[in-house]
Amino acid sequence: MPGDETRPDVPPVPDEDQESVPFETPDVYGAYPRLKDDQIARLAQHGRRRAVDVGDELIREGERCETFYVVLSGSVAIVENYGTPDEHLLRVHGPGRFIGELGLLNGQVAFYTAVVRDPGEILALSMDQLRDLVTRDATLGDVVLRACLGRRALLVGQGAGFRIIGSRYSPDTRRLREFAARNRLPHRWIDLETDTEAEALLRRFGVGPEQTPLVIWRDTTLLRNPSNAELARFIGLPALEPGDGRGDLLIVGSGPAGLAAAVNAASEGLGTTVVEALATGGQAGTSSRIENLLGFPSGISGAELTERAVLQAEKFGARISVPAEAARLERRDDHYAVGFADGSEVTARTVVLATGARYRRLRVPGIEPLEGSSVHYSATVYEAQQCRTDPVAVVGGGNSAGQAVLFLAGYVPQVYLLVRGPSLEAHMSRYLIDQVERHPRVRVLLHTEVTEAMGDKTLEAVTVVDHRTGEHRHLEVRALFVFTGADPHTDWLSGVLALDARGFVLTGAEAQACSVPEVWQSQGRDCLTLETSLPGVFAAGDLRSGSVKRVASAVGEGSMSIHFVHRYLGRTAAPGNTDTSAHTRPKQAAWLA
Repeated sequence: MPGDETRPDVPPVPDEDQESVPFETPDVYGAYPRLKDDQIARLAQHGRRRAVDVGDELIREGERCETFYVVLSGSVAIVENYGTPDEHLLRVHGPGRFIGELGLLNGQVAFYTAVVRDPGEILALSMDQLRDLVTRDATLGDVVLRACLGRRALLVGQGAGFRIIGSRYSPDTRRLREFAARNRLPHRWIDLETDTEAEALLRRFGVGPEQTPLVIWRDTTLLRNPSNAELARFIGLPALEPGDGRGDLLIVGSGPAGLAAAVNAASEGLGTTVVEALATGGQAGTSSRIENLLGFPSGISGAELTERAVLQAEKFGARISVPAEAARLERRDDHYAVGFADGSEVTARTVVLATGARYRRLRVPGIEPLEGSSVHYSATVYEAQQCRTDPVAVVGGGNSAGQAVLFLAGYVPQVYLLVRGPSLEAHMSRYLIDQVERHPRVRVLLHTEVTEAMGDKTLEAVTVVDHRTGEHRHLEVRALFVFTGADPHTDWLSGVLALDARGFVLTGAEAQACSVPEVWQSQGRDCLTLETSLPGVFAAGDLRSGSVKRVASAVGEGSMSIHFVHRYLGRTAAPGNTDTSAHTRPKQAAWLA
């Protein structure tokens, strides 16, 4: 980007349609639509016109924005680190454009400042006015939603937002980076060992390397090794509401199953709370592209699928809190209490467990010290950007491994896919197999297993064995991505629910067979299909024993679980009250009709 065009008071530039980067880069995400005259007219019926002058700040970085702005005349600059030595121009919006990105919709703080560049007139609407309008105008709502999602993706890719300074070998640095990346928070990592900017920033703030990791924003805010919860509150991610609440439904986990359950429950009037230990989306949220999900013929990234689902759940009034790590489950009279690692607690009449599963760690000599620095269990843009010039290896033969291979092949010169079995057909979908086998940068090694990882602070090579020949060989790779079998997130449920031999939650007839007979006799019924060994506690998605480990299946189970929640609530409703949705419906925070 031009280094001398970082202030809003530089001479006016030509109209957007004739501008070069950063004013008119290709709009591959649909992030910069120009509103039509009739759309602006409908907005004007609800909003307020206002004259603006050069330097007026409409949105301030680090503060929540509760106003939706449309540029009627003049122009507005989108600037990161406005008023600091690191000021950086991201975009200029002219007439017909609107200001805002995903944080506008979900209550996060702004990651940039919107400042008037050329005097003119803007249209201002409160968020309540905008919600009311787009609820009744699906076309306008979709334009706003798509643009906000696209702008968040661009901010993440540009490294806008806050900065994390720390060593790649520090567990806390890796923790913060993973939390930011998984929650799709715009940020940039500054490596303490290799980035020359790190030393200057440490001097500026008067801290030593031993006090890292640090989170820095706008050179005015410094967090020293914050917890995930502290960072979440700082950015504006919603916290658990105080008090027990005693809602209708608590959903533990926010992958595809949990979010599908939230959308269906909240849309049907159930008081719904969703809690998540790390980040919405689960494993699916880290997928670069999901191509076999109904309704998305050209595929959809896990991040976009997650963001759309979160907004859809919030549209109907579901409350979503991140991070909130469930630590215990117990029954109290006609409710269930879930306690969290921070000591807080939520109670609800029913519970849907949707905590999913995590990829099993690879247990070979030399690998443990390299985990997080060059051995990864997900493949996002942050890991890929570290490997641009180096070959990498992916371990696994399922769809997740196939998607990771294709994603990484867009960044690195060579990707080895290491598969223990004799073929890809056993666990990978045909459409992925075809793409993997055709890709010029991908080499598939069947009957192959990693036996050792080599390297001091970063991976330098792996030793693999070919089980057909017994031959051992070295592959010089600088990163290893592992997508092998999954272990369920059910440690906290051991001794509380019936689990199978691998720790997955039993449901239906299998759960009933492991229960004390009196439990179901007192209910006067059999265990429902997705119900666990505790009546009123249901399981959906990857953590459920016997489930199909696919996104579409998880969505289906999450949706179906609400049918059984209604059946349970219908049987346990107070005498004379057969309406399981008789409570006051939450106000919709709607974006799409």
